[in-house]
Amino acid sequence: MIPPSFIQELLSRIDVVEVVGRHVQLKKAGINHKGLCPFHGEKTPSFTVSPTRQTYHCFGCGVHGNALGFLMEYSGMGFLDAVRDLAQQAGLTVPEDDRSPQERERAAELKERQATLSDVLAKASEHYRKQLKGSPRAIDYLKGRGLSGEIAAAFGLGYAPDGWRALASVFPRYDDPLLEESGLVISQGESDEERKRYDRFRDRIMFPIRSVQGDVIGFGGRVLDKGEPKYLNSPETPVFVKGRELYGLHEARAGLRKRGYALVVEGYMDVVALAQHGFDNAVATLGTACTAEHVQKLFRFTESVVFSFDGDAAGRRAAGRALEASLPHASDTRTVRFLFLPTEHDPDSYVRELGAEAFETCVAQAVPLSRQLLEAARDGGDLSTAEGRAKFLANARPLWSALPEGALKLQLLAELAQQGGIASADLTQLWQASAAPRHGGGSPSSRHEPPDDDGYGPPPDDGAPAAPRERFQRRESSGGGRKWTKEWTKEWKGKRGERDRYEESGPFPPQSKTRTVPTSPADTVLRLLLLHSDWWDQLGTDDHQLLHELPAPHGSLVTWLERHLLEHGATPWAVLEQALHDGEWADEGRRLVPPGVLQDEMQFADLRRVIDGMWVELLSARLQVLIRQAETDPAALVQWRELDAQRRQRMQGMKLANPT
Repeated sequence: MIPPSFIQELLSRIDVVEVVGRHVQLKKAGINHKGLCPFHGEKTPSFTVSPTRQTYHCFGCGVHGNALGFLMEYSGMGFLDAVRDLAQQAGLTVPEDDRSPQERERAAELKERQATLSDVLAKASEHYRKQLKGSPRAIDYLKGRGLSGEIAAAFGLGYAPDGWRALASVFPRYDDPLLEESGLVISQGESDEERKRYDRFRDRIMFPIRSVQGDVIGFGGRVLDKGEPKYLNSPETPVFVKGRELYGLHEARAGLRKRGYALVVEGYMDVVALAQHGFDNAVATLGTACTAEHVQKLFRFTESVVFSFDGDAAGRRAAGRALEASLPHASDTRTVRFLFLPTEHDPDSYVRELGAEAFETCVAQAVPLSRQLLEAARDGGDLSTAEGRAKFLANARPLWSALPEGALKLQLLAELAQQGGIASADLTQLWQASAAPRHGGGSPSSRHEPPDDDGYGPPPDDGAPAAPRERFQRRESSGGGRKWTKEWTKEWKGKRGERDRYEESGPFPPQSKTRTVPTSPADTVLRLLLLHSDWWDQLGTDDHQLLHELPAPHGSLVTWLERHLLEHGATPWAVLEQALHDGEWADEGRRLVPPGVLQDEMQFADLRRVIDGMWVELLSARLQVLIRQAETDPAALVQWRELDAQRRQRMQGMKLANPT
C-alpha cells in the first residue's frame, strides 16, 4: 500500500495543467485554463483546469478530479501505474513498504521482463507493417474487404510472409528465448540438438493487439485464403492475458467519448471494418468469452456498452456469458444493451453490405439488459404453466442477485414477480432477501436538510437591537467560555456502494453529478477555506476562535484543517482532498466541495462577508440578552453599547464587501 502522505506529496509537486495539457489543447481563461472535454464530444469548451486548486472539471459531463485521476480516466491506467507515471515525472521514488525485499525484487524483474517482451513485439510489428507494403496480394485482400490505407495504418495492420523462419532476418538470434516467450516463434523438440524453431504466424494478415497505453502485447493473424484456423492468436504471456485485454481499445478511446458508448464485437475484422464506416468506438474480445474484467475496463471509459452478436445459437450463448459478466457492474447510472444481427451477417458483412445508417438503426434497437435478463431466465420455457413460471424464477434468481443494489434491481424484482405469477413480497420471502433494497439510494429519512439561504445579508439597521436568526443559539458556561449548539444538523454518509467502488479504484471519491453547493454559512466558510487554505492566515484570532467553536461537524473540521496547515502549510484542494480521504472527514469534505463549485472564482472578501455575518448574528443574540439585563443592571447597558458598536462595524464591513 502506498502511504497517503506520499500521494499528497506527489500531488503537491505535479502541475495538473501540465499533465492535462499533454492530451488536451488548453487556453488561458482568467485564472483558469479551458479546452474541449476529452471525455465527451463537444464544440464549445466546457472543460476547465484550475492551477490554484490543481483540479479539472467539465461542466458538460460532470467529470472532475486531480492529476492522478486524469491519468486514470484518460489513459485507462490503474492506480499504481498512474502513481508511478507521475512519480517519475516528479523525480520521486514510490514507496512500497508493505512488500518484502524479495517481492519488490520479483516485481522489478517482472516489469523489466515485460518491457523487454514489449520491445520484441514492437519490433515484430514494425516488420509486419513493412511486409504489408511490399505484398500486393495482402494489399488486394484488405482492399477487397473495403479497408483503406488510412485505416490499415491507424490499426498498424501488417502481413506475415509465407515462410517458416521469416523473423530470422529481423532478430540477431533466432534462438533467443524471448521470441518463444513472446509467442512469435514455436519451438519443438526435447533437446537442443533436436529442437526446431519456426514462425507462429505465416501468410497471415497481422492485427497487432495493443494495451490501453499503446504498447504491442500480442497479435492476431487471419489467413488470406482458405485455411484453418481462420484466426490465430498469440498465446498468453507475461504481457498478454486474453481475459483482460480488448482488441482496439487503444484506438477506440476517442470514439468511446465521442459516441458515448462502447460497441463490443467478436472479431478483429469487425472492429476495423466498423472503424472504416465511422464506428470508431468498437472493440473485440480476443477469442474468449466476455469477462467481468473486460466489462470493468470498458466502464473506465464510458457509461454505456452495446454487445453485438450473431443471431445464431453460438451468438446467443455468447450473449449469455456477456450478460453474466455485465450484471455486477450494471448500476443505475450505466446501460448495457445487446444487439443481435441476422444469422447470415456479422458486423463486418452487415455494415459493408447495408451501410452505416442501417447498422446505426440496429444499435438504436439493441435490447436493454433488463429484457435480456428476462429472456435468459425464460430460456424458451412456457410461462402459461406453473411449472414453467417456477423454472423461470429459479433461472432468474442468480442473475437478479448479481445486480448491484439500486432502482434497476428493485424494478426487475417486481417484473420478475409479475411474470412469475407471484407477489413481490412473496418472491422476496421465497428468495430469502433478508436485506431488502433501500429506497432512495440509502439516504435515511431522518436526515434534516439545512435552511435554503446560502449566506448572511446585513440586517435592517433601524437602531434597535437586531433580532437573532434562529440558526445558532449561544449558551453561557460557568467557566466563561462560549459554547454553541446548532438547531439542525446535517448527517452525511456516502452510499455503501460508492464507498466500495471508491476503495477499489484508488484514493479518489466517486464522481457524482447530483451534488449541490453548500447552503449554510458554516458550510460556505468551510468550503472556501478548503478551496483556499491560504486564507486561514488572513483571518484574525477572534475569527479562528469563532470557527473553532462552531458545532460539529464544522468546528471539528476546522480543528483538523488548522492542524494540517500547521504541519504542511497552505496546499491546493487536490492535496487537501487526498489528506481528507483517509480520515473521518472524508464524507464531509466531499459534501462541502462538490465538483460543480470547483471552478468558482470567489475572493477573500466573500469569506470575510460570510464570517462578519456570523458575527452579526451572534452579537445580535448577545445584545438581546443584555437589553433585558439592563433593566436591573446599569453595567449591562454599557456592555450593550460596546457590542452594538462592534455589530455595526461588522455590518458596515459586509456592506463594503457586497455593495450591491
